[in-house]
Amino acid sequence: MAALLAALGAGLLFGAGLAVSQMVSPAKVLAFLDLGAIPQGDWDPSLALVMAAALAVAAAGFRLAAVRARPLCAPAFHVPARRKIDARLGAGALLFGAGWGLVGYCPGPAIASLAYGRQETAVFVLAMLAGMLLHRLLFERGAAPVGDPASTPSRAG
Repeated sequence: MAALLAALGAGLLFGAGLAVSQMVSPAKVLAFLDLGAIPQGDWDPSLALVMAAALAVAAAGFRLAAVRARPLCAPAFHVPARRKIDARLGAGALLFGAGWGLVGYCPGPAIASLAYGRQETAVFVLAMLAGMLLHRLLFERGAAPVGDPASTPSRAG
């Protein structure tokens, strides 16, 4: 129960941060990503500060995790098994960036944006979920299900 409450609290804090920083606004995100607007003076660099702050928080979290034997509400830290940059990772990054640049949403802000009740956000999230399901059906047959301890290596203390 403590783990669920911690996850709920972290999710609410993350969503609130996305809303306050306007990362849930596709127009704001697209204005940031439109580097062609720099010569006209119409580029909005404000989200760079949001991303820098997110990197600082993540760096502090990784540093804290490095000195702890285990998380507060879980038996072990879950870390990615793959450490290699390969074509599969590059293709995923390319698709992620293209999607973000086309519509101004990426997964976290899109889910947080559902709270605003906009139809286009719901359509995006449904399409995203369909894409995730299609990927699982095409590429992850026989793999351990997400959330299964066998699917994610851990760093137990």
